[in-house]
Amino acid sequence: MNHENKSEISVQVPEKEVIKLMLIALVSFEVFLVLIDAFVNYGRLTDIGAIRRLSNIAREDGLGTWFASTQTLFAGLTAMLIYMLSKQLGKASSQTTGWLVIACFFMFMAVDDASQIHERVGTAFKTIAGREGNDMLGAILHISPSYPWQLIFLPIFGSIGLYMTYFLWKELKDKASRKLVLLALVFMGIAIILDFFEGLEKSHDWNIYTYIRDYYEVRSYTVWHFAKVAEEFLEMLSITTFWIVFMKQLFRVVKPNGVKIEVSS
Repeated sequence: MNHENKSEISVQVPEKEVIKLMLIALVSFEVFLVLIDAFVNYGRLTDIGAIRRLSNIAREDGLGTWFASTQTLFAGLTAMLIYMLSKQLGKASSQTTGWLVIACFFMFMAVDDASQIHERVGTAFKTIAGREGNDMLGAILHISPSYPWQLIFLPIFGSIGLYMTYFLWKELKDKASRKLVLLALVFMGIAIILDFFEGLEKSHDWNIYTYIRDYYEVRSYTVWHFAKVAEEFLEMLSITTFWIVFMKQLFRVVKPNGVKIEVSS
C-alpha cells in the first residue's frame, strides 16, 4: 500500500514590484526600438542592409514585429488565465465571458501582427473588387480612400473594442485601471488615425503627411517613415497598457485565494 505525502507551498508574489518592473522593462524596450530605428536604420549607423532592416520597426520582418506580436500574445494569455481562474472560482458568466472574448481577440491580434492577416485580406478584397463584373464590391471599395482592410476589419475591431471597454469598465473596480483602459484606447485610436493617413494617396486633400513634407521641405520617406514609427510605437504602448491592466486584475483574482503549489512524495 502506497502512502502519499502531500504538502502545500504558499507563494507570495509582490504585486506592485512585478507590475512596476514589467512597465519599466516593456516601455524601455519600446523606446529602445525607436532609438535603434532612428540611429541604426534611418541614421545609417551601419551600411549592412540586413542589420538596418532588423532595426526598422516600420517593416514587418524586424525586431519590432517580433516584440509587438509576442507582447500581444502574452497579454491574451494573461486574459485567458483570468478567465480560467474566474471560472474555477465559480464566478458568474457575466464576469468571465468578457475575459474569454478579450483573450481570443488579443491572441488573434498577435497572430495577425506576425502574419499580416488584415493587410493580406484587404489586398485580396481590392483584387476581387477590381475584377470585371464586381461593380458592387468596387463601389464599396471606394467608400474609404485609405487601405482596403479598414473597410472590412475596422467595424469588427471597433465593435469588439466597444464591448471590451464596456466589460472592463464594469469588471474593473479601481479608478486607476479604468483610466489605464482609456489611455490604452487613446494610444490605439491615434495609431489607427495615423494608419488611415498613411494609406491615402500622396495627392489626396486629406493627406497631412504631404502638407508636413511640403511645409518643412523634407523627403517623403522621412515623413512617412517616422509617422509609421510613431504608429507602431503607440500600438505597442497601447498593448503594454492593456497588459498591465490584465496583470493587475490577475493579482486581484489570485490574491484572496493565494498561489499554492501542491507537492507530492
